[in-house]
Amino acid sequence: TVYHAIAPFQLIAQDSAVFTDKNLEGKIYVADFFFATCQTICPKMSMQMKRVQEAYKDDPEIVLISHTVNPEKDTVNALAAYAAEYGAVKGKWFFLTGDKKELYDLARNSYFLATFPGDGGPDDFIHSEKIVLVDKDKHIRGYYDGTDYEDVNLLLDEIKVLKWEYENK
Repeated sequence: TVYHAIAPFQLIAQDSAVFTDKNLEGKIYVADFFFATCQTICPKMSMQMKRVQEAYKDDPEIVLISHTVNPEKDTVNALAAYAAEYGAVKGKWFFLTGDKKELYDLARNSYFLATFPGDGGPDDFIHSEKIVLVDKDKHIRGYYDGTDYEDVNLLLDEIKVLKWEYENK
């Protein structure tokens, strides 16, 4: 069986460092797409991502990545402020920006978070409540409603199952 894998990428983190898919090698990670000025689902999702960070703050195998869908406004400085607002731990939770077309291509074609076509142009916009669990081989292992406390509890449990799978291979 050939499983879909998240495509290689190169973005910029909230500390201005280049962040690529290589930073995730050997890691289980939790990903979402958000924008810092969102007043609806994004703050709820960020609070749930913070819960995941807290549950696995001492586990170096688990990292979190939040991709902006509004790179024009979500500059490195804006992302750093947002990361601080949500208590992102350095080296654990990364907020990523970059070229809009690359971000939207990742959302559509790697994470499958948008079913409608688009080109990442000025009129294109993606807004999803989904949080994605990705394994060490960059395969999607699950989707969770990032606005739903109980669904994020399921994510926390499924991270444990995934860790068990790796420990017992």
